[in-house]
Amino acid sequence: MEKEQDNSFLILFGNNLQKFRKAKKLSYRKLAQLCNVDHSQISKIEKGLKSVQLKTIFDLARALDVHPKDFFDFDFDLKDNKILKQ
Repeated sequence: MEKEQDNSFLILFGNNLQKFRKAKKLSYRKLAQLCNVDHSQISKIEKGLKSVQLKTIFDLARALDVHPKDFFDFDFDLKDNKILKQ
């Protein structure tokens, strides 16, 4: 059960990353060039398949010209580990 809850959090994070990437009309490869993260890793992050290090969050935010906190702009109950609203 805990793994499923962790995945929900990662998926929500990935959804926000994808939203910002598409808003800038960037492909995985172009974003990868801007932030020095492999394009296959960006795909995995967006799908909630990979956890992200803080430095990677910073690099992605800088490349997308967003504040790192914006990646975490979703409703998630940390106490009960569940999505509140998408």
